[in-house]
Amino acid sequence: MRPFQAALVGLLGEEVPEWVRRALRDGGIDFVQHECHTREDLEQYAAAADLVWVWGSRVITGDRLDALKKCGAILRTGTGTDNVPEAEITARNILLTNTPEAVAEEVSDHAIALLFSVIRQTAAQDALVRAGVWERRIHKTRWHLRGSTLGVLGFGHIARLLVRKMSQFELKILVHDPYMAPERITQAGAEPASFERVLAESDFVSVHVPLKPETRHLIGERALRSMKPHAVLINTARGPVVDEAALIRGLTEGWIGAAGLDVCEEEPIAKDNPLLKLDNVVLTPHTAGYSDIFYDCFWRYSVETVLAIANGFWPRSPLNRREITPRWALADATWPAEPPRYAP
Repeated sequence: MRPFQAALVGLLGEEVPEWVRRALRDGGIDFVQHECHTREDLEQYAAAADLVWVWGSRVITGDRLDALKKCGAILRTGTGTDNVPEAEITARNILLTNTPEAVAEEVSDHAIALLFSVIRQTAAQDALVRAGVWERRIHKTRWHLRGSTLGVLGFGHIARLLVRKMSQFELKILVHDPYMAPERITQAGAEPASFERVLAESDFVSVHVPLKPETRHLIGERALRSMKPHAVLINTARGPVVDEAALIRGLTEGWIGAAGLDVCEEEPIAKDNPLLKLDNVVLTPHTAGYSDIFYDCFWRYSVETVLAIANGFWPRSPLNRREITPRWALADATWPAEPPRYAP
């Protein structure tokens, strides 16, 4: 019986730590790693792989899936799966999995940081002090937390952490997620609500939905006009979930009060993007998931996922579990092994 093969085909130039290779080797995994760019690359390096693994690369496309002749699972390290053809993967009965736990804590923290930076005006006040202006009456904040309403769109790993952390600030929290059982939202201390109600009643709206055809421009002109004039929009999900042109108009014309954005429709942001000139916007360069343990977590949860599937267990985050019949018999129990933690 041949060993289970995992092929890492898109790493965006990152180096594979030696402990990763060792952990996979010790787990009986035949590990192949090559930065693939073309169909020919995939045919050469991943055609025999049981599991194909990618970080942020877009090398796996719908018309290249048939090059992955032995593939039973695709692992996308991280949370977003907009760089892989999810529908086509499911149609081919291939398990799609990701590692949202690797960045969930950091992204939820970053969403809170953006919100606080907007409502407390910390970035603007820091710029004034550095420019030699010590004036407390400039940039008076328009917002307060206690008694306000936080709206959350989506209720995955990141959003659940956000709700748990923000629940200590005496906020009313509304959550909209059509795929989540209402009782799970209630158990988390939030109130299930329609999309329209979240927008209309919230003082702050945090976006945590994946980018899919149905969520592209989910926050467009109609949605923005339905929000409160002082409302703050926070987006740490994906840029195209928000119609950027409509957002710029909304921020300029006063449909909403402010925004905190870690993501944009086009990245990196263009130098002439009007968002850069708006003083009611706080921007960060898609860094929400980063921290001093970023790479440790990315590698550790990825290795765990590969080992779980190779040993006949469902991974932590099987995205299309209900839609496929897996190629292997996968047990419902939790994978018992904890991969070694990288020590810098």
